[in-house]
Amino acid sequence: MTAERQQFREELRLKAAERFAQGEASSVIAKALRVNVRSVQRWRQRWEQGGPRALRSQGPASLPRLSQEQFAQLEAELAKGPTAHGWEDQRWTLARIKTVIGRRFHMAYT
Repeated sequence: MTAERQQFREELRLKAAERFAQGEASSVIAKALRVNVRSVQRWRQRWEQGGPRALRSQGPASLPRLSQEQFAQLEAELAKGPTAHGWEDQRWTLARIKTVIGRRFHMAYT
């Protein structure tokens, strides 16, 4: 998720927190913010346990392991197509992309 998207989602959660404090129902909040009711329910649970601070973004789940230059190289490799890498058809799957990353950059993704 991009930094902008993370910021947007955090703002949604904080808007929801204001509405939690006013006692609004999760379904009303979800409709107003145009999000899933289940998301609002999870946010409410976190808010009840830790207040608005618990709804703050905690940053990206993980940082990319490939550099921008390596991503560009990977994109070029993928543009060659799967047959150029030894597969019989033209389908890219996650498993195949993982194999190309391993062969090209000597690192493993899970």
